[in-house]
Amino acid sequence: MSTSKQIEAAYHLARQRYAEWGVHTDTALRTLARVAISMHCWQGDDVGGFESAGGALGDGLAVTGNYPGKARTPDELRADFEKAISLIPGRHRFNLHASYAEMGRRKVGRDALGVAQFRNWIAWAKALKIGLDFNPTFFSHPKVDRGMTLTHPNKGIRQFWIEHGLRCREIGAAIGRSLGQPCLNNLWIPDGMKDTPADRRSPRERLVESLDAIYARKMSPRHNVDSVEPKLFGIGAESYTPGSHEFYLGYAVSRGTLLTLDAGHYHPTEGIADKISSVLGFLPEIALHVSRGVRWDSDHVVTLTDELEAIAQEIVWGGYLDRVRIGLDYFDASINRVAAWVIGTRNMLKALLLALLAPASQFRQAENHGDYTTRLALMEDAKALPWGAVWDYYCHTRDVPVGHAWLAQVKQYDKDVLSKRH
Repeated sequence: MSTSKQIEAAYHLARQRYAEWGVHTDTALRTLARVAISMHCWQGDDVGGFESAGGALGDGLAVTGNYPGKARTPDELRADFEKAISLIPGRHRFNLHASYAEMGRRKVGRDALGVAQFRNWIAWAKALKIGLDFNPTFFSHPKVDRGMTLTHPNKGIRQFWIEHGLRCREIGAAIGRSLGQPCLNNLWIPDGMKDTPADRRSPRERLVESLDAIYARKMSPRHNVDSVEPKLFGIGAESYTPGSHEFYLGYAVSRGTLLTLDAGHYHPTEGIADKISSVLGFLPEIALHVSRGVRWDSDHVVTLTDELEAIAQEIVWGGYLDRVRIGLDYFDASINRVAAWVIGTRNMLKALLLALLAPASQFRQAENHGDYTTRLALMEDAKALPWGAVWDYYCHTRDVPVGHAWLAQVKQYDKDVLSKRH
């Protein structure tokens, strides 16, 4: 592996090379250091949660693979996450689902959850000096009836889930107050139809009514920030989802919530990068769930693809870093789960660094003069700039492994910890 002197020498040369393009690498790294990625709890245990042992997932979600050593308890999940963040530069966040409540000896229904079931999570986050985000869990529950929750024609079932949403907002506000930073509270429901519905209107009208009940109480955005998340389809809901992109875009704009754009929730060939500036023309902030869709499946580990780079470019080049809350959302049980966290988060940061290092002002100048030949030429030549040396230097100065050196630590953790879980 590279020595400290080699890393620093390579960075010095890269800094000079970028300076020739009018890019200041030190400034880019200072900006990147301020970005907090919200890392999702559900990668660590295959979206299992801690309500009950061995519960089925379902409701439009599926996790494939059986790599040994998944987290079985809150303490194991917390330990795995701590290992992951020790290998990732920067200070990041942890994103919890309501199904990760710690019940103790008394089982509490989802319509009765309170901050008491999350006090250990809050104390842990405070000790690590990280923020927490939160999600109501509208899946894997007996009251998901015929694939419906907030859109169900039965008022009693709808009310159960409305109460769950209300409780989760209270929990989010308590998290925000305790940690001294806002908690993003993101709502997604699996509701939909496997085959062509006869009535598309009524479920959407019921969804508006349910959401309005959940969001009726105003909360301080210093503590709790609400967001709604659309989806094109789910397993068992291939033909119709009431909570479509158009539905939630209209709801967010009219009600003043954030909109969450999930990279895997649209048509397989449709990217979300172009949606960012469109939506931010009408909303003060948005949230992202960055994942990688492969054919029908929406939640592969994030890799450094053109689509990921496009997302980062839109955020950085558009000047939206302070208006976009970046989170990850994938679950792969076929590989080491800690490694999946590390790979995906480091790739998100790499994409942001690439965007920060790009001579975007030169691209725009050529574009504004109608010189599209120069724009294309510069964009292509900039791809060969030595960004890898800048990334290595960033990891080095943040005391995390450079290059793939982190993998040896994960394999050792696998041997010492994960392999002993049965």
